[in-house]
Amino acid sequence: MIARTTAETPPNATLENGNHDIDIDSCFDFLQSDSASGTPVRGDLISPQPSPIYTITENEPFSMENLEGYQFAKFAATYFQGQASSQYSRKALRQPLLYHENSGDQIAALAVWITILRFMGDAPEPKIGASNSNAEGMDKIPIMTKLYSTLGKQFSRKEIEMASQAADFEASGMKVRKNGSISRIVSMTLKKKSSKTSDSSSVTTNGHHHHHQHGSESKNNGDTNSLHSDGLLENRPTTSLDKLHFIIGHGILRPDLRDEIYCQICKQLCNNPSKNSYARGWILLSLCVGCFAPSEKFIKYLYCFIREQGPRGTTKYSSYIEHRLRRTVQNGTRHQPPSYIELQATKSKKPLVLAVTFMDGTVKTLNADSATTARELCTLLSEKIGLTESFGFSLYIALFDKVSSLGAGNDHVLDAISQCEQYAKEQGRQERNAPWRLFFRKEIFTPWHSPKTDAVSTNLIYQQVIRGVKYGEYRCEKDEDLALLAAQQFYVDQNGPNLDVEKLEGSIPNYLPDFALTKQGQNTIEKWMQMIMHVFRKKFMGNKPVTVELVKDDLVTFAQYKWPLLFSRFYEAYKFAGPPLPKNEVIVAVNFTGIYVVDDKEEVLVEFSFPEITGITCTASKRLGTDTFTIQTITGDEYTFQSPNSDDIRELVVYFLSGLRSRSRFAVTIQEQKLDDKGTYLECHRGDLLILVEEFGNASAQFVKAENTRTGAHGNIPIELIYILPTITKPSSDILELFNRRTELSKLNAERGMTLLIPNTNAERPYTLERFATDNFRIQSKRSLSTNRKYVELWRHSREPLRHPLLKKLEGKAEPSAESLVSYLAIMKYMGDHPIKRPKHPVELTDIIFRAPLRYEVLRDETYCQLMKQLTDNPNIYTEERGWELMWLCIGLFPPSKSLYKEVNQFLRTRMNPIAADCLNRLQKTIKVGQRKYPPHQVEVEAIQHRTTQIFHKSFFPDGGEEAIEVESSTRARDFCNRIATRLGLHSADGFSLFVKIGEKVISMPENEFFFDFIHQLTDWVRQNRPSKETVTPIFAYQIYFMRKLWINVIPGEDINADLIFHYHQELPKYLRGYHHCTKKDVAHIAALILRAQTRDDKEPPFGQFSQIISDILPKEMLKNYSSSDWKKIILAEYQQLSVKTSAEAKIAFLKYISNWPTFGSAFFEVKQSSDPTMASKVLIAINKNGVNLFNQDTKEHIISYPFEVISNWTSGNTYFHMTVGNLMKGNRLLLETTLGYKMDDLLSSYIQSLISGQNQNTNREHEI
Repeated sequence: MIARTTAETPPNATLENGNHDIDIDSCFDFLQSDSASGTPVRGDLISPQPSPIYTITENEPFSMENLEGYQFAKFAATYFQGQASSQYSRKALRQPLLYHENSGDQIAALAVWITILRFMGDAPEPKIGASNSNAEGMDKIPIMTKLYSTLGKQFSRKEIEMASQAADFEASGMKVRKNGSISRIVSMTLKKKSSKTSDSSSVTTNGHHHHHQHGSESKNNGDTNSLHSDGLLENRPTTSLDKLHFIIGHGILRPDLRDEIYCQICKQLCNNPSKNSYARGWILLSLCVGCFAPSEKFIKYLYCFIREQGPRGTTKYSSYIEHRLRRTVQNGTRHQPPSYIELQATKSKKPLVLAVTFMDGTVKTLNADSATTARELCTLLSEKIGLTESFGFSLYIALFDKVSSLGAGNDHVLDAISQCEQYAKEQGRQERNAPWRLFFRKEIFTPWHSPKTDAVSTNLIYQQVIRGVKYGEYRCEKDEDLALLAAQQFYVDQNGPNLDVEKLEGSIPNYLPDFALTKQGQNTIEKWMQMIMHVFRKKFMGNKPVTVELVKDDLVTFAQYKWPLLFSRFYEAYKFAGPPLPKNEVIVAVNFTGIYVVDDKEEVLVEFSFPEITGITCTASKRLGTDTFTIQTITGDEYTFQSPNSDDIRELVVYFLSGLRSRSRFAVTIQEQKLDDKGTYLECHRGDLLILVEEFGNASAQFVKAENTRTGAHGNIPIELIYILPTITKPSSDILELFNRRTELSKLNAERGMTLLIPNTNAERPYTLERFATDNFRIQSKRSLSTNRKYVELWRHSREPLRHPLLKKLEGKAEPSAESLVSYLAIMKYMGDHPIKRPKHPVELTDIIFRAPLRYEVLRDETYCQLMKQLTDNPNIYTEERGWELMWLCIGLFPPSKSLYKEVNQFLRTRMNPIAADCLNRLQKTIKVGQRKYPPHQVEVEAIQHRTTQIFHKSFFPDGGEEAIEVESSTRARDFCNRIATRLGLHSADGFSLFVKIGEKVISMPENEFFFDFIHQLTDWVRQNRPSKETVTPIFAYQIYFMRKLWINVIPGEDINADLIFHYHQELPKYLRGYHHCTKKDVAHIAALILRAQTRDDKEPPFGQFSQIISDILPKEMLKNYSSSDWKKIILAEYQQLSVKTSAEAKIAFLKYISNWPTFGSAFFEVKQSSDPTMASKVLIAINKNGVNLFNQDTKEHIISYPFEVISNWTSGNTYFHMTVGNLMKGNRLLLETTLGYKMDDLLSSYIQSLISGQNQNTNREHEI
């Protein structure tokens, strides 16, 4: 070992102050002397031929950078602590050169200084003694492993002072008594066994304790100095390679220590009197700059130091060091210290020459350096062999039986080699003899991969596959597939369709895996011969010629689709949030078909095809390795995973999604487009699948030409109305159904927020039902007590179904008791405590659980008790989480009885689960607003499964706008309306209503109904009327609209927002359908207003295209009265006389104009009547604030009006609406045929109810006066 003491430095060894050339070879003698074996470095790692000497030309761009004023002495004078100078010293540091806030960094800085002195030969090595008997075992532990264990450890001020005292003795090599400072610094970091013993002990890095006799100055233990424990200094001689790993490892793992390390090295290179120490210092600096760079604060000082103080002469070592530093700045910090072969390269100043093996057996050598990344190496390899389709080819490293992918990204190649050397050390080998090898192979395909694009790529993949099949990497379940692959390989080897039976027989052992040759007994070869020859003749000996290239293409395509998981990039991850999976520790595999989440047994837990994925985001974390990425799907699910490779996963998936979209010819319409000019524009409904005429590309145009697969029509459609599917093949009907569902469901709103569930920090010892059960639970039967099964109290979690209800009060109530047992079994199935024969949607189970207690009040406490039972002492975290979901849903439906309320309240208050805290608040709301009528809706169930208690529901408005409104389990329709009115700035929500569109029906939601109850009731009704043969309960899509329903006290101009968002857009379609009676003058004036309303304020109406827009401004029956040109003249003249200037003013003017008509604000229904022969058969019914008005449907002539007060009764059905006017005995009965009877019924009820409530309010006011 190289170790210098003061006496070893000759008096005349002082060097002149200035730049010196250094003897590199003599200073790298440790590369040989540190190893017991003289085995030369493997020839496939370092080129046996001399590589050209590495030179830096003087006209490099960075060589002209002005670094004046960045001298190291200036930095030292400004930032060094205490009396520390910038000059060489052998003395120990009493404190770090730079200020460090972290105590761990302070201690580490002192240990690094001692190690630098020892590496440069300026301080002695520890002497070998008895305390080092475990050194041989210790030597196998990599330095980086020891350093990791020191991270995060903190020290007190007293401990730091003791460490600085100990550093003096370490530097001088003096012996210290055990009751001195060294003993104290050892015990400072010791995990003490007991305070009652008087023995003092030190702990070595691997955790073994060595005891020393108290009070004796043992010869063997006298050199036991400080800074040794917990991965700091070794109390034994170490190799120079270990010292390098120690110094550089600290720089890698402790970013705040990097400037300190460089300052310590630079200090020791200023006026260093020892030539050997000086040379070793520059070698150390060279190796440091290859692994980590200093901070921005110090980097220019370091550049200046290298140029001004660095060794010159023939070696040009300073230029070499500066180039290494700039490469490190360019490619980032390494994660591992230098490998053995880097030391060899630094010694020779030659680039590393790495040998990489290809899958066709060839080996290529490439120059590399410490900063070389896998991306750089893959690019060089691709250029070297003429590989143009290089994506998906990656660098792999193999050691012993382990193979690891380095990918083709920013991972440092030398980090992987360094890790292999450290692993070899753990196995008892020397670093220099680690038998690692590099490979270049296909790791992943793009979804648009074509083997015909690049013959070089296809050949490499072909060679990889046939070798993988032979050695069992790629397995075929069917013998036919193996026979096909063998036939294809034989065709390629024969270079054509020459079926030489003898050659085939000799080649079969080279084609097939060993297990295939032994599984069928003695006649195996003959059987394979017959199968392969049959395939060969059938496939290759026909009339159609086949080329070798085509055979390789087919084999590669077969492999791509046969083994997608084996051609994947794998990433370790932890499922952080989202729908539950069987396991949380998972492996995420990305390949050309999508994303697969698999467990450690390669069982697929969940998969996402690319058309299902709407986006992927990545969130960085301050903590190393805790970044997260979130996958969003078209069903609205969001899966969040924690992975140190989160950004790599996001980048890869985004690359695939954007590539697929740019190549896609498939889109789905997200908004309806109905236009009269069907020759130019494409008419489509929301959810229609479109086939684009051309690939989407970057789509800079505003329109794309497409075919509607539903209608077969062709035309243009605006880009903003379509969603490009990331696929190059036609999507399945399942994907389209998912997409349709996505646009309808509330939880998928892009603006959705999320209320994070915060744990209940006030939770005490968990409260149970033990005491309550004593008085209120039934007594367990003797039979259950005497069985061999472990006895479990009724109030604790159990995996056994109940035979009887829990509560005594259900005894004698047969039907509720039976229902309670069914509910409990559904609870167990939902939680995962009981197997399910066939997959069920969670809503199916929640319906079973909660329908009975909603029907029978006596069962509500039973349900609460069953849930609390399964949440008490539950040993499975997963099933407990599912149980809390049910508790949250239950509390949103009905409260417990007064007798059970205290138990539920205490139970929730003493639970740490974050859902429990929200349940407490939720319980108070439910008590206040009352119980629900129906089980939880799908949206509620999925919300709590996503761990969010805040649900946003999308609501659509007549002007085409939409808003996401927060809705809770306790929200009633009127609450929803009030929230929208507040959001939009309306004066009042009176007269407005929610409408649910489901299928072809649009149904108004009563204002007192719970929002989710009404939706649930509606979907139940649709399900009953549309029976499904499917085993899984169908989910019906719906939309929520918010519109004015009752037109009472509506005065245009008073509520501008209501006019512009609702009134104009609701009244305009009625006008254009011709429901109002109006004159030619009315029509012309209103047409001018509509033109102004529909035209941007800075534009003029498109009179040039008048024939195309005429139907959008005139009632349909008025179109035939005059020609298009005549209407144009009339309307143009009217337009020129308008006083309104803006679109908004025109809309309000339109409303003011028609508000004078008796039919303003009416709901119109086209019906047939058969009750009065004197009346026209086709009647137009207008229901408004004045009552029910009848008009001739053709002439719009008024027939009769019935005020609400004369209407005594009405009924409706699927095909009729009947109304009685006058008293029930002598009144007139109006019989109408219509499919909209339910709407007329609801509207009539709402107007009468509103008028009655209005009269009551007026009466109350009069009484108050």
